[in-house]
Amino acid sequence: MQLLRLGAPGSERPAVRTDEGVVHDLTPVTADIDGAFLGGGGLARARTALNAGELPVLDDSGLRVGPPLAGIGKIICIGLNYSDHAAETGATVPDEPVIFLKTSDTVVGPYDEVLVPRKSVKTDWEVELGVVIGRTARYLDTHEEALACVAGYVLSHDVSEREFQIERGGTWDKGKNCETFNPLGPHLVPADDVDDPQELGLRLWVNGELKQDSSTKNMIFPVAEVIRYLSQFMVLRPGDLINTGTPAGVALGQPDPKPYLRAGDVVELEIDGLGRQRQTFGAA
Repeated sequence: MQLLRLGAPGSERPAVRTDEGVVHDLTPVTADIDGAFLGGGGLARARTALNAGELPVLDDSGLRVGPPLAGIGKIICIGLNYSDHAAETGATVPDEPVIFLKTSDTVVGPYDEVLVPRKSVKTDWEVELGVVIGRTARYLDTHEEALACVAGYVLSHDVSEREFQIERGGTWDKGKNCETFNPLGPHLVPADDVDDPQELGLRLWVNGELKQDSSTKNMIFPVAEVIRYLSQFMVLRPGDLINTGTPAGVALGQPDPKPYLRAGDVVELEIDGLGRQRQTFGAA
């Protein structure tokens, strides 16, 4: 089962796609796919309604695919969570997860245009596994408790501007929160439908050239530890999104001259079982 939201920005409607590729209208179950839906047993209701044939088939031809999650409370990101990525950027492998935040208004659909910021010279790509929280989490003790708080998994693109992030002082936030800097989707896959979040291949291409090709098994801090750790410092709530880090292959780690993104570039990315994205970059 795949959850998605279809329609123009701000007017998306919830839908569900079967394993056979048939799309059904989810509005008989919920007005949207958000924290209230995920935290209130919505996934189980959606699956029951789908299996019972209670959801009408939806013709999705011509409909924009929006981000599959609405009303995101907060986006927590983990930096340097793959040792090969830390090495390529010259960073020390962290002893504890590196945390930064993105604002929810950076989120766009998986095929929407991404804007290269004005005065940007170092816009970069990052394919990441996104984790969507479905149960309130605070001060968790075990990895089992942590994974029980996961509603589902999603493909996330943590676009970054490296000069803003690294060379302009202060925190990383300036290079992470530019407009359109978090394409999300195309669909949300319930946690029950993902056998092991640490066994997912993830890949990214720029203008048809493979740049990133790795697996979530190479994370320094796996999904369960990330959630457990975060719960010691903040309350995680249904509808929160965690971007769990990117592997090697980003522009920052390439030899000079580094191939940072420019208007007109096309980025494609995918994670096993979570779908594929495609963005054309434009000028802000």
